[in-house]
Amino acid sequence: MTRAIALPLAAFLLLPASTLAGEARPMAGVAEPYKTDAFDPGADPMQAIDAALAAAETSGKRVLLVMGTNGCHDSAWLANLIATDRFAPVRARYQIVFADIGMPHAGLVRHPEVPKRFGFRIKGTPTVAILDAKGHVLNRKAAPKWRNAASRSDDKIYAELMEEGEQ
Repeated sequence: MTRAIALPLAAFLLLPASTLAGEARPMAGVAEPYKTDAFDPGADPMQAIDAALAAAETSGKRVLLVMGTNGCHDSAWLANLIATDRFAPVRARYQIVFADIGMPHAGLVRHPEVPKRFGFRIKGTPTVAILDAKGHVLNRKAAPKWRNAASRSDDKIYAELMEEGEQ
């Protein structure tokens, strides 16, 4: 029994201090990946969503609705990742809306009409909904699972967004 505890403890103690401290991982081409201004608290997200849906109907694209806030490290990470060169095909595939909804799960509520419109109870940010041109949510089960975006691999994020676009 002692050996069962000693081995994992030894492995834990050998981890670099930066890992234990939760040091930020870098993002190619982005100086501060956990900071963004993509979510404009003064903008009308409902107007932006309606415009994106109208553009999606014309273009045949889907809408990527990222419900988050600038102060959320996962929301910032995802917004910055989507803006990188590698994610240009994702940006080309979707009409993208970054809707500032605050952090309702933490008591900071902004624009509650956005999640309400699409039938979401926000459990964490970001919540990422993929919408067809009529505004129907195509990834209802997966949408709330984005709240750990900064912990996901870039490859998995890319694959999921490109796969969802195929539905």
